Amino acid sequence: MLKWPKRFWVIVRTLYVYGLLALLLPHIRPRWLQKLCARLPQGRHADKAPAVRLRLALEELGPIFVKFGQVLSTRPDLIAPDYARELAQLQDNVPPFDGAVAMAQIEAGLGKPVAALYARFNPQPVASASIAQVHEAHLFDDNGGVGEKVAVKVLRPQILPVIEQDLALMQFGAVWIERLLADGKRLKPREVVAEFDKYLHDELDLMKEAANASQLRRQFAGSTMLLVPQVYYDYCARNVLTIEWMDGTPIADIAVLKAQGIDLKQLARFGVEIFFTQVFDNGFFHADMHPGNIMVAADGRYIALDFGIVGSLTDYDKRYLAINFLAFFNRDYHRVATAHIESGWVPPDTRAEELEAAVRAVCEPIFNKPLSQISFGLVLMRLFETSRRFNVEIQPQLVLLQKTLLNIEGLGRQLDPDLDLWATAKPFLVRWMNEQMGVKALWRNLKTEAPDWAQMLPSLPRKINMLVDERRQQEMRDAYIHLVKTQQRQNLWLALIALALVGIFLLK
Repeated sequence: MLKWPKRFWVIVRTLYVYGLLALLLPHIRPRWLQKLCARLPQGRHADKAPAVRLRLALEELGPIFVKFGQVLSTRPDLIAPDYARELAQLQDNVPPFDGAVAMAQIEAGLGKPVAALYARFNPQPVASASIAQVHEAHLFDDNGGVGEKVAVKVLRPQILPVIEQDLALMQFGAVWIERLLADGKRLKPREVVAEFDKYLHDELDLMKEAANASQLRRQFAGSTMLLVPQVYYDYCARNVLTIEWMDGTPIADIAVLKAQGIDLKQLARFGVEIFFTQVFDNGFFHADMHPGNIMVAADGRYIALDFGIVGSLTDYDKRYLAINFLAFFNRDYHRVATAHIESGWVPPDTRAEELEAAVRAVCEPIFNKPLSQISFGLVLMRLFETSRRFNVEIQPQLVLLQKTLLNIEGLGRQLDPDLDLWATAKPFLVRWMNEQMGVKALWRNLKTEAPDWAQMLPSLPRKINMLVDERRQQEMRDAYIHLVKTQQRQNLWLALIALALVGIFLLK
């Protein structure tokens, strides 16, 4: 059984200290409970904005709550924009655990002593976060000497029980938020916690991260824009990940990049092209592209790190995005509305004209700026905010995409304030739409489906005949059942009439 009480009261006390319980008062539904809570002291930090107080409280509650805040910051469809911006500033700031413990974790995961696995292993970590930390090491070469330099990521020991306890408390809190807050059901707290649960457990399996890195590396093999480290699967387990060591400059060190002669304008364009290549060409994208996960190589290429969170898109998702982006920037709000209705994400009785008017009211002010200053991420955020009014179910992969797009935009405009994302992105959108429609797309789909058609066509007449027979049989069954029911009704009436006649005869 989980030991909740102590941790539970720590959470309640922290919320009280930062005045967050007072923020909930106007939204509590039972009036008697609202009046009771109103008599409580209001806590400290009242001089700070509510979003700032929430960020500080999550930081004090520890790494799992920090990660929860980071995930929550990607849900502007559920929380106000000022909260989303503030929570996006949350960063893991966790002291490293002992190197000897890390070595024990590696040996338990890989089944060999560290000395037999790595020619060199530095017990001092080079990076530390809430879930894992990273060590520098070298593999053996073919002659048993010191070989290639690698990065070894090791999960924190006993992290799962800590996560499970905090998740259980979050699930408990989500149920009561849904019951007590007037807007609780719309905020979908249980769904948000379930989404967070999935993210955390995905990050706890480093073999999933290894697979993500391998797929991204394969898709960008030979790229002049992006480097992805190689994974060494012989040195990987659920709690250990060994990948190629990547030397580079953190993307946030603008002064250093300038001193190295890196073309920042080209680097900014590369970022946008990489993103849209992942989205529209591959349908698979790195969904955690904050500055801590990106470096720049000496030759000006991006280096991607940390592949725990990725997003994937179907052709349907990509078509939806392309249609909406193109319609937005052509100010064709009616097409935006009809695309939502066609997608099935709004109730079928939604009037396109109403949705069109709502989208226009939100987005038209954005287009008072030059195209070069318009934020793609802001457009998606506004779309999600508008969609909330029409009960649109925003898909998780699109929320991840919007978060990643905001990261890419922020980085791009930090590198090049004059970056015109529309000019860089439009060719991808137009090309993708052209590839999906028209004669070329039809011919490509025919070639793709030809093997299935070749297998299906010879048996098609027989299957059609079977369907016809099944339909006839069903019609005969329905007719028989109808006949039986009719006969039963007739029998019932005959019986009643007979009883009535018998009664009349007896009365005489």
